[in-house]
Amino acid sequence: MSAFKEIAPTQLSENPFELIGKKWMLISAGTETGYNTMTASWGSFGVLWGMPISNCYIRPQRYTFEFMQREEYYSLSFFDEEYRSALDFCGKKSGRDYDKVKETGLTPVFNYKTTYFEQASLVVVCKKLYVEQFKPELFLSPEIEKNYPDKDYHHTFIGKIEHVLQK
Repeated sequence: MSAFKEIAPTQLSENPFELIGKKWMLISAGTETGYNTMTASWGSFGVLWGMPISNCYIRPQRYTFEFMQREEYYSLSFFDEEYRSALDFCGKKSGRDYDKVKETGLTPVFNYKTTYFEQASLVVVCKKLYVEQFKPELFLSPEIEKNYPDKDYHHTFIGKIEHVLQK
C-alpha cells in the first residue's frame, strides 16, 4: 500500500520557490518499459487556460528530453534533504551512461501513465499540454543569453496537473 495521499493542487501549501529553486525536483517521464529522470531547479506552478499547471524546462541534449517529447505524462518528484546526494547524482549523470536507480537507491513507481519515486515526499503528475523551444530573438533582456553559451535553448513543457501525491 502506498504511503501517498492524493490532494487537490489547490491544497499545496509549500512555497514553490523553496520547492523548486532550493529543494530541487526530479522530472521523470516514461513507463516500466523505459523511462528517465533528471534533476531540475527551474520550473513553476500556476494557472493557465483555466487549469492548474506545471511548467518545466529541459535542454534538448538531456536524455530525459527524449522521454518528455515522446510521452503524454510526466512527473515532478520532490524529496526531503536526506536525498540531496541522489538529486545531485541525477543532475550530473546521464541515464544514457548510468542506471540512476541502481546508483541512487531510489525506487521507481509506475502509476498514472508515468514514473515517480517512492522516496519522494511530494509528487505532481502532469499531462503534457504544450511544448516549445525558447527563441533567443524573443529574449527581452540580453542577460538571459549568458545561460546559453552553447546555444542549447531549453524547451518549455507545460502540463496540466492531474494528480498531487503527498506523504
